[in-house]
Amino acid sequence: MSAESITLTPHSYDKLGIIHCGVLEDETAVCAGDLHKLADGESYTFSRTGITVERKGSDFVFSK
Repeated sequence: MSAESITLTPHSYDKLGIIHCGVLEDETAVCAGDLHKLADGESYTFSRTGITVERKGSDFVFSK
């Protein structure tokens, strides 16, 4: 089974499977209501969903 992923930019949102993900205008990543502000090159795993987000410039890659 391959990993699913979506790439978002600030002020956008989408769903990864059934989980809502987004990026706020201030470059804060949101996943199922949890928030985390990322620096460029940083990654973070949301404990509630297990989804990891990685920031690459203005691109935020959310993956299962």
